[in-house]
Amino acid sequence: MFADEPFADSFGVRGAPGMSPAVLSLVTVLQFTENLTDRQAAEAARDGLSWKCALGMELTDTGFDFTVLSKFRARITGHGRERTVFDRLVDHCRTEGLIGAGGRQRTDSTHVISAVRDLNRLELAGESVRAALEALAVAVAAPAWLASQADVAEFAHRYGPGVNGWTMPSSQAKRDRLAQVFAQDGYAIVRVAWEADAPVWIRGVEAVQILRQVLVQI
Repeated sequence: MFADEPFADSFGVRGAPGMSPAVLSLVTVLQFTENLTDRQAAEAARDGLSWKCALGMELTDTGFDFTVLSKFRARITGHGRERTVFDRLVDHCRTEGLIGAGGRQRTDSTHVISAVRDLNRLELAGESVRAALEALAVAVAAPAWLASQADVAEFAHRYGPGVNGWTMPSSQAKRDRLAQVFAQDGYAIVRVAWEADAPVWIRGVEAVQILRQVLVQI
């Protein structure tokens, strides 16, 4: 059910060959099923025996960079192919008698790409907050300044482990709440960094600048 041919007009014929659209389609379906971010999905394809088997990969295959997945989504949505993968999947499941006619499967399939994209953005937001806090914690004089501006113990509890190692919430309501927490924490850091009495060099910390850009984009 996963083949390269339906995507032929969405990919160029010049240059070095890229990842198979069929393989990336299956990765996207597995990623959605297991509620994984791009980074986690790439790791599963590299290290997971069941994923390697499903994807037809050799055990020694080193996988692919996680950024390939976001580029794949951008390309197929840019060419109006976002339903191609999942319509074929639904048709195959119906032919095999795995699902009945009608139902929600076909309309739900259009949300798969949006769901994995949102998971990736959620991870990006959380990791940006964590990176900014970590940069300030190791910078000279910044720990004392940060302690006077924020609840460091609470931040340490929330952002101690890397966000890319979390299991993201499965429900949309919980993901929305987590996104609000990341945004509130991120804006709190950026706001105090740009206050008039804040040390000017704080704004020059690269991770803080990146956090500000991420918050604007997300």
